[in-house]
Amino acid sequence: MSKLTKIVHFLKNDRRTFFAILLRKYGFFLPDKLYLNLMFYIEIGEKLNLKNPKTYNEKLQWLKLHDRNPLYSVLVDKYAVKKWVADKIGKQYLIPTIGVWNQFDEIDFEKLPNQFVLKCTHDSGGLIIVKDKHNFDVASARKKIGTCLKQEYYYSSREWPYKNVVPRIIAEPYMEDEFGELKDYKFFCFNGEVKALFIASDRQNETDETKFDFFDRDFNHLPFTKGHPNAKKVPDKPLMFEKMIELAEKMSKGIPHVRVDFYEIGMDIYFGEMTFFSGGGFVPFEPEEWDYTFGSWINL
Repeated sequence: MSKLTKIVHFLKNDRRTFFAILLRKYGFFLPDKLYLNLMFYIEIGEKLNLKNPKTYNEKLQWLKLHDRNPLYSVLVDKYAVKKWVADKIGKQYLIPTIGVWNQFDEIDFEKLPNQFVLKCTHDSGGLIIVKDKHNFDVASARKKIGTCLKQEYYYSSREWPYKNVVPRIIAEPYMEDEFGELKDYKFFCFNGEVKALFIASDRQNETDETKFDFFDRDFNHLPFTKGHPNAKKVPDKPLMFEKMIELAEKMSKGIPHVRVDFYEIGMDIYFGEMTFFSGGGFVPFEPEEWDYTFGSWINL
């Protein structure tokens, strides 16, 4: 395939991705409402209806503009949220914090255990997993974390709670379950009621794509995809499923919509994070009818 053919193929098949990248990079000066309208059309392929939103993705954009509770900035901060979680459901559900720093070069790696995880507190993606400190590429980690610390995560999808989060680095113990991975159980909560969840698996599989499997509150597998394919084998119900629901509902009480994430290791539950705008509200449901189903659960 010639270079010209590749360019034509790209523009025909990936133009949405192309324009989304351009908008995220150069659209920081645009007001929130205009930016969200443009990004929604690029990513979803439809005009954003903010006057009478019906779908889940539309209502998330409405919430970005109209539901600006200052508490949300605390709840998306991966370090600050821990005190709130401890007060709300108990510190036994927290992954311990080994250290917190403002800059990468403040970290004394000699004092860290052989296995650990580094996270940026203000974004999604600023993650370094270290399974063996003796084979740790410090230079590569410095570059990645340094880039993440400079990024204003708010601008990419206008998730305003991140705008007021102080960029920091935290270290936590490396954790995995009996199968050598750490499945993520993500509960969709609507005014303190869990309606659905999805399980993220194969996240550390370097040879395959991450899998998302959606379930209803009774753990019936739901027939749709959103951003990632289903696993080849439907994931098992977590042992502490009902307890996770109880905790998620307690944490989400009084909030129109939030996703509460947990991990399970044996019989132990660990809090992951809270997400107010899953996928930024820019990831289509396939089939589309589920966008309306999830949307019906958000009362504006």
